[in-house]
Amino acid sequence: MTPHGAPSLLSDRLVEDRPTDQTGITAVGYTQAPVLAALHALSFSQDEQWSTQAMEELLTSVGVWAGLAVWQGTPAGMIMLRRAADEAEVLTLCVAPAMRRYGLASQLVAWGLSTAATAGVAEMFLEVSVRNGGAIALYQQAGFARFGLRKRYYADGSDAYVLGRLCAGQSG
Repeated sequence: MTPHGAPSLLSDRLVEDRPTDQTGITAVGYTQAPVLAALHALSFSQDEQWSTQAMEELLTSVGVWAGLAVWQGTPAGMIMLRRAADEAEVLTLCVAPAMRRYGLASQLVAWGLSTAATAGVAEMFLEVSVRNGGAIALYQQAGFARFGLRKRYYADGSDAYVLGRLCAGQSG
């Protein structure tokens, strides 16, 4: 939980009628770290949540950028990426529970791929828990393929698939 009850404030603002055509995704920097941390807290178990300080540190690092999905003025989801040379990795992606199953995660992945391609990134990679069938399906639908397996990658001892794909405009 982040200070000042931010996750509950975010979730209280999300309403039942939520068409995704009113959602915008914009690049954000370290000043939005509290918002990103609040979204992360809504989406992950307590031992997996990233603090505001962790978000600030990442967002002030070279080659890290984030996109924030906002619906009717309310933060609804985020993606954070890190670039190294001509590759990028998805560091995290989350959508507020009340906003799931409306295509926001797909929009965030598409934004990440487009932003990375515009920046000259050739390939994007990520790790996803072998237990997270929904995320695996999302990434496969976005064109990611399995490249490997990281044994005991997560704190709970579970494995992670390594997924990757070429960014838009890349061939080969």
